[in-house]
Amino acid sequence: MSPVVDATTEPTRADAVAQAVAAVRDGSLVVLPTDTVYGIGCDAFDAAAVSALLAAKGRGRDVPPPVLIGQVRTLDGIATDIQPYVRDLVERFWPGALTVVLSAQPSLHWDLGDTDGTVAVRMPDDPIALAVLAETGPMAVTSANLHGQPAATTILEAATQLGAAVAVYVDGGPRATQQPSTILDCTGPAPVVLREGAISEDDLSAIAALGEQARERHTDGDADDDAPALHADEALGDHA
Repeated sequence: MSPVVDATTEPTRADAVAQAVAAVRDGSLVVLPTDTVYGIGCDAFDAAAVSALLAAKGRGRDVPPPVLIGQVRTLDGIATDIQPYVRDLVERFWPGALTVVLSAQPSLHWDLGDTDGTVAVRMPDDPIALAVLAETGPMAVTSANLHGQPAATTILEAATQLGAAVAVYVDGGPRATQQPSTILDCTGPAPVVLREGAISEDDLSAIAALGEQARERHTDGDADDDAPALHADEALGDHA
């Protein structure tokens, strides 16, 4: 059995984070809490680790994992052609349960799977996850369950499904919801909801209004309608 490290108390959290960071830097998989469900993750720039993550989940390259970041400014390092409305969205909802799909920086040396040049990005609202990300940089993270199975809301549920494929399990206590993040396709002139998740209906209505404003700005300007496509199976994969 892979070690379970306790991050539920302040005295134990620093050691738990350190063990998780060491595992990620070693090219291994870790399970850690997020503000939605537990996630299984690795260094986003380690192609072998990402391949191992997909294998542990039991899914193929056609459903690439999203990327979690610890700071908003990292967004510009991994994505390009970021529309102004995206800045508004992340200012309002990050850290939080919003995943934005953007065009990936073409110069990055990573392999997340068959992404069609896009990347799904989120900044989680969880102190443990953020502490790990502050040390590791961007991580490929998806929900800590076998593909098609219910998302794990406890470390036991994650360990039961993923077993020895994970090097370190970080126990942050039970998650309050099984809802994953809401996913928006932001590769075009206005945001499009690909999956409803933890963000409320009222907030989705606000996003829709923001999208209408963005469309109006786009109609009045000279923006380019051509944007990278996102396959539906990519959008509907297991996202933490």
